Amino acid sequence: MAEELLGNEKRTASGDSGAADVLLEVRHLKKYFPVRTGFIKKTDLKAVDDVSFSIHRGETLGIVGESGCGKTTLGRAVLRLEEPTSGDIIYENESIMDKNMRPYRGKMQIVFQDPYASLDPRKTVADIIGEAMDIQKLYATRDERREKILDLMSLVGLNSQFYNRFPHEFSGGQRQRIGIARALAVDPGFIVCDEPVSALDVSIQAQIVNMLEELQEKRGLTYLFIAHDLAIVKHISRRIGVMYLGHMVELAESAELYRNPKHPYTQMLLSAIPIANPDLSAKRRRIRLTGEVPSPLNPPSGCPFRTRCPHATERCAKEMPELKEQSMGHFVACHEN
Repeated sequence: MAEELLGNEKRTASGDSGAADVLLEVRHLKKYFPVRTGFIKKTDLKAVDDVSFSIHRGETLGIVGESGCGKTTLGRAVLRLEEPTSGDIIYENESIMDKNMRPYRGKMQIVFQDPYASLDPRKTVADIIGEAMDIQKLYATRDERREKILDLMSLVGLNSQFYNRFPHEFSGGQRQRIGIARALAVDPGFIVCDEPVSALDVSIQAQIVNMLEELQEKRGLTYLFIAHDLAIVKHISRRIGVMYLGHMVELAESAELYRNPKHPYTQMLLSAIPIANPDLSAKRRRIRLTGEVPSPLNPPSGCPFRTRCPHATERCAKEMPELKEQSMGHFVACHEN
């Protein structure tokens, strides 16, 4: 299934079967956390369960879903900050599952969600940005190091006078710019953006998202953009994957997903997006789901969404739906589609 999915993604992204340049492939990725549920007994918490996708060079793939669906764990597992339980991760046509990741840290980076917790409060801006450069030995002299750090600060909109200041002296938006500069310090080709704007004010969110787009254009960056704000994901992503309880339930190009959502969970998410026009908002039918999200320690049999789905049948309780292509480049994991 993964080979079919990845092959179809290559075809649809460029309009033909051979032109797309796939940077990253994820195949049947699983990440289980053993959790003690008794004096001796342990149960696997299935944070990511059999997820496959690919990302093309220069593309932004958005990942959305409610809290606890496995988005952040997926991003961390792709970078092997969390060691996957099984599956394969292929970067530039080479599997990195059994590789020493140190050389790949210069190619694959992450921007963390919380700009307050992700920066070492004991280090200056210069040392935070320059740490990865120190590890990767990317400069010959101290003057060259300083020049590179100042260039990165300028690139993300930070004044050079902040060079020797500490994180507590900055606002949330400025701290996130420091985090982005840190990720760019080793000149990576691929960056996982783990909800990079969720902790920021709305006006600052727009600035950070616009900056990420400008950096992508200037440096040819590829993003895995994780978020729960569907409006932001629609704006920045070329394709979007929807996750629920550790599974990818729908994957399509951004415009197609918003125009024609096929999975009931995706339809529910899109119906919850606020509309600024009160007349349009009053006419729109919001889909309300009953029940709570099942525990990943004890997921339901068959389709993970069936306990909240208004269209669930007996088949949904017995069989796990596969992520299949329903139309060109539009993949859905649902028996009813």
